[in-house]
Amino acid sequence: MAEHDKGLPMAAKWDPAKLQQEIADLQALAGKPFPARAGGYIKRTGPGLLQSAMTLGAGSATASVIAGASFGYKLLWVQPVAMFLGVMMLAALGNIVLSTGERPYKAFGREMSKTLILLWALGTIMSSIIWHFPQYGLAAGATRDLGEMAAITTEVSFIQQRDGTYLTQRKDEDVALVRHELPADAKITTGVSKEVWKQAQQQVKEDGDLPNGQPKATKTSFFTWSGIGFGWLVGAVILSVNIFVVFGYGSSTKGIKLYEWFLRTVIALIILMFAMVVVSSFPKINWTELGKGFIGWYGIPEYTNPKHVTLVLGMLGAAVGINMTFLYPYSLLAKGWGKQHKTLARWDLGMSMFLPFTLVTSLVIIAMTVTGVYTGEEVLREGLKPVAAAASLTGILGEHAGRIIFDLGLVAMTCSAISTHMVVCGFTLCEMFHLDYTKTRFRIFALAPTIGILGVVTKLPFWFPVVASAVCFAMLPIAYLIFYLLNNKESYLGDGMMKWPRRELFNVVLVVALFVSLIGSAIQINRRVI
Repeated sequence: MAEHDKGLPMAAKWDPAKLQQEIADLQALAGKPFPARAGGYIKRTGPGLLQSAMTLGAGSATASVIAGASFGYKLLWVQPVAMFLGVMMLAALGNIVLSTGERPYKAFGREMSKTLILLWALGTIMSSIIWHFPQYGLAAGATRDLGEMAAITTEVSFIQQRDGTYLTQRKDEDVALVRHELPADAKITTGVSKEVWKQAQQQVKEDGDLPNGQPKATKTSFFTWSGIGFGWLVGAVILSVNIFVVFGYGSSTKGIKLYEWFLRTVIALIILMFAMVVVSSFPKINWTELGKGFIGWYGIPEYTNPKHVTLVLGMLGAAVGINMTFLYPYSLLAKGWGKQHKTLARWDLGMSMFLPFTLVTSLVIIAMTVTGVYTGEEVLREGLKPVAAAASLTGILGEHAGRIIFDLGLVAMTCSAISTHMVVCGFTLCEMFHLDYTKTRFRIFALAPTIGILGVVTKLPFWFPVVASAVCFAMLPIAYLIFYLLNNKESYLGDGMMKWPRRELFNVVLVVALFVSLIGSAIQINRRVI
């Protein structure tokens, strides 16, 4: 292997004396009692934070909201199991990179297949750009919800019945704000009751008796100028903050530390916000049912229903995205970590990735259960959005405080996820174009997914996410298979190979993770592509 393929040039230029001191500190730490050892490792964590921030976004928020709103405590076990399997696969990837010190794009292409590795990188870029859109969309939605609480009309929803009549719960003055979006001769019934609105929504879901299966009613909504303004405002703020911290990440060791502390702060705030919602309803928690939910007592509720099985398997298989698998090894190399950092890397994955993800997703599920969003009916509430769930939390910490906290938590989740999408694009595009890492190149490439800010007011064209989903979800189990094979290739890893029986036990977990990712990817491709 060529020496110039080892490590990252950006990290090699930084203070080697500090890195050697860190290695000496880690060696000294290994002989200390467990409490001191744990504290020392936790203080030095970092790369796992990027993975945690990336996965704590719109996808995990939506999945947790639906799981809690549909089944209460019963699916609390899913997200921890999903993340455990993902962490194990990233641990295998980390072992490979820390043992060899090579940048994986070139090394894996040499050892396995250049075509597959190119698709791995391509899937990373596509997923980072595409999943940027819903992050901004969720942040904008949460901000508009805050505007609605301040009596500012930001969005007006309509249901058009087959006779052409438009129904809305809004008042005439609200409809006037978006009247130009509707046909000039549209017949509009305003201020309809909750019962009528619920019946109309049911008709949206029902197929009609026409040959093409046209529904009995269709639902649409339009942003007011205030709603558009709120979207662009929060989008501009999030983008500005992330450009500042991401540009620092690619400039120096101090920039990396600043970025890591930014992520620590955001993740801590996310946990605190959702924890406040749960603690405020503490007396309502059914601890017996909560415990059963964590140990998987109920398994998959009504497992004969294919939609329920699809939800669980999809959550299990997609906890780790394809772009996370590319980001993780490069974030290790950016820190200058090597063989001496393997124990620290394992602690990092556990404390910086597994624990925050499990805490946040569990708190969201519990919040959905104890605040009345979960009705006790075992019905999959597919159409429920996180912002709608936030609106249902009114009155928990006062008249509006619970809803405000939930909305701010959603904004914080998207902010951290957006920054990691930018970081991974900075790494990936440099590798794909075979360019040396420089501060300027990293910063330019990090801006690649920022087109996703359009998500505050629009959605991607239908065909774009379909194509990207096909590449991304198909590549995830292939990437997992590559990690599994290389982690067991003695001619490549040499002394980096795990010893018996630890390797055999670890391989069992990796095979399970590979199998689950294959099923999860198949489900996601079927839902989003086929």
